[in-house]
Amino acid sequence: MHAEEKLDKRTMGGSSDKSSKKERKEKKEKKEKKPKKEKKPKKDKKDKKDRLTERPADTITTTTKKAKVHKHGSNDGMAEVGSRDLAKKLRPIVKDLYEPSSDILSMSDKSIDAFREERRMAVENCDAKPLSNFKQSGLSKDELYATRNFTMPSPIQSQCLPIALSGRDLVGIAATGSGKTLAFGLPAIKHIRAQIDAGVASGTKPVALVIAPTRELALQISVVLEEAGSKVGVGCVCVYGGVPKREQAQALRSGVSIVVATPGRLEDLIGDGICSLDEVTYLVLDEADRMLDLGFEPHIRTIAGSIRADRQTLMFSATWPSSIRKLASEFLCNPARVTIGSEDLAASHTVKQIIEVVDGPSRDRLLDTLLNKYHSSRKNRIIIFVLYKKEAARVESMLQRRGWNAVAVHGDISQAQRTAAVESFKSGEVPLLVATDVAARGLDIPDVEAVINYSFPLTTEDYVHRIGRTGRAGKSGIAHTMFVGANDKPRAGELINVLKEANQKVPEELLAFGTTVKKKESKLYGAHFKDVDFSVKSTKVTFDSDSD
Repeated sequence: MHAEEKLDKRTMGGSSDKSSKKERKEKKEKKEKKPKKEKKPKKDKKDKKDRLTERPADTITTTTKKAKVHKHGSNDGMAEVGSRDLAKKLRPIVKDLYEPSSDILSMSDKSIDAFREERRMAVENCDAKPLSNFKQSGLSKDELYATRNFTMPSPIQSQCLPIALSGRDLVGIAATGSGKTLAFGLPAIKHIRAQIDAGVASGTKPVALVIAPTRELALQISVVLEEAGSKVGVGCVCVYGGVPKREQAQALRSGVSIVVATPGRLEDLIGDGICSLDEVTYLVLDEADRMLDLGFEPHIRTIAGSIRADRQTLMFSATWPSSIRKLASEFLCNPARVTIGSEDLAASHTVKQIIEVVDGPSRDRLLDTLLNKYHSSRKNRIIIFVLYKKEAARVESMLQRRGWNAVAVHGDISQAQRTAAVESFKSGEVPLLVATDVAARGLDIPDVEAVINYSFPLTTEDYVHRIGRTGRAGKSGIAHTMFVGANDKPRAGELINVLKEANQKVPEELLAFGTTVKKKESKLYGAHFKDVDFSVKSTKVTFDSDSD
């Protein structure tokens, strides 16, 4: 305020001081005459919290990251992420479908501990005893049709089957190739039949939903579940992007019990009114760590939020980092947890890992040498992993010029071409498959004898899943990796840890790069990625005029 303005206020204020004092006095008297309102008692913060928890979960919006996350979902049998309205208005879900057999009940604690120790199995928040054969599950012969060629359950199946059949929510931590699909697939079939028999489901809409991160994995899961349900009339459809929606829409309209889906295409079909999830009572999130790596968290939150909150939910992951724990706390309710092997990044112990430190230009010659060593019969299946799409096409062309029978699968070819390439590899017509990481988690071919990493992947997690394409279903395999120091040395420390955990030889040339493990970065956004609270709705920005 300028000096002139202050002077004017002081000189003008003298004549009005008395009147202003009189006015203030009158106002004060009037205020005192008015009856005082009784003050409402302050409500305790706990009361406020209780009122929030009484409201349906789908009407509560979390606006800060400091909001408390429940350890195992709410205590009313409902997941935090889900529709409470659907849960309240629809019939109760039939969940407990397991009756332990006499030989299971007679198992002593000592024999259970020995069984689990032999299979490197850890179980938390659950007292269900593991199965030593499929018959102990109580499933019928037709429901066990997909296991007809197996002598016994895999470790993840032996422990997860009784838990899932009991209706419990479940977190399964296991390496790729451990038999997870049937661990959740067989209970899904029993669950579906029970809901239809009880009138919980109509039989015309999906009852079980399996969400997978890639189309290759979704297709593979679908094939397994289609066979598993074939003898009991439980149908399955796979929905994924990259192909027209028409056939998928027709399958959904015809009525299927199981939907296996990638998040993006499923959201599209829901938005188009083609797929309804209001009768889904069994949800599976497969390879949840991969879905987070690929940025699918907001999509799976939207999808799960439209499914009844009292559903049965199973989540499988290769690792158990804090991001997956947070996801489990919100999507599952009081889950049991089964860990096979290590919770940390770990490779399959049935795979022999060989690391060779090389320079980039020598890889073509070395690849030719390795194929002469591992593929001398020209018939056995081998997968050659590369990093980029153009690299896949170049390596495929180079191998074909040198007389090798090879085909490539990568993102620059159509879905039909990718499917044809994989089918020719499965049949043995083309025994060498050159692939980018797009196929690393989707291929489940039991007779892949070796994996060759022509290029080391961008993350050690992808390395673990690549080499998991061999040594499956109890068989042994070989993974030979070319490690280019100039490009790959930031991942040397983590790779060394993976080798040591699996009791594999660590070459001196690799140790020379050091054992420091870099802080994990987002595969999509690198070190600049930060956690985002996806529960907060976006705010629409409006402007008064175009010029703004």
